[in-house]
Amino acid sequence: MGLSACIITFNEADRIADCIASLSFCDDIVVVDSHSTDATVEIARSLGARVLLRPFDGFRSQKQFAIEQAAHDWVLCLDADERVDDALRAAIEAERARGFAGAAGYRFARLSEYFGRFLRHGNAYPDRVLRLFDRRRGGWRGTREVHEAASVDGEVRVLRGDLIHYPYRSLEQQLLKTQRYARMMAEHDFARGKRATLGKLIVSPAWRFWRGYLLRGGFLDGWHGLVYAYVRANYVRQKTIMLWLLQNGQKP
Repeated sequence: MGLSACIITFNEADRIADCIASLSFCDDIVVVDSHSTDATVEIARSLGARVLLRPFDGFRSQKQFAIEQAAHDWVLCLDADERVDDALRAAIEAERARGFAGAAGYRFARLSEYFGRFLRHGNAYPDRVLRLFDRRRGGWRGTREVHEAASVDGEVRVLRGDLIHYPYRSLEQQLLKTQRYARMMAEHDFARGKRATLGKLIVSPAWRFWRGYLLRGGFLDGWHGLVYAYVRANYVRQKTIMLWLLQNGQKP
């Protein structure tokens, strides 16, 4: 059973090699690059990936384009800051040996590194994602271009092992990234008719923090868990404020 790996990139020269190396068991590796200005394209090609250049018009659209270019119908989708660990690789290969019988797709846990420590509690883990699927029965569907998620028609199973995630190069980069995502989500929600309220502005960020930090045990990750929970709560606050501005005729 052929298997294609699909990756989207933009200026990932420092991370793309490790990502591709973890996908050496795949038969085909497709990289869709948004015209990087660093050595991302050259590194990917040197490692045997097929690189296609495409202007960025949204995370969902870019990923859907990538799976459409794959040589095989079964696709494994990663971001450049992710790697397949040994246990997950073994689980994928075992399912492939059985022809992915009876399943339309597979979920697995994503384990995120956060400033020197892997977060194993709170809202950060297990964070199961659907990334291995039959493109004939699904894909990156819908209209939301941020916090995009794949979906399939059929049974979805869970695999053991982790998708190792290195999401942030620095706290500054995380704050800039979450602010960008907050704006994109606010614009998406506004276009769908969703509206912010004073209650949501006050309650939603607090609930996000306490749910992750206390109810889901984020405090067990030490100060890393505290900072992570606080920044994620602030993302909810930013998104709600930007939605409030949009519905009152202001630009975020």
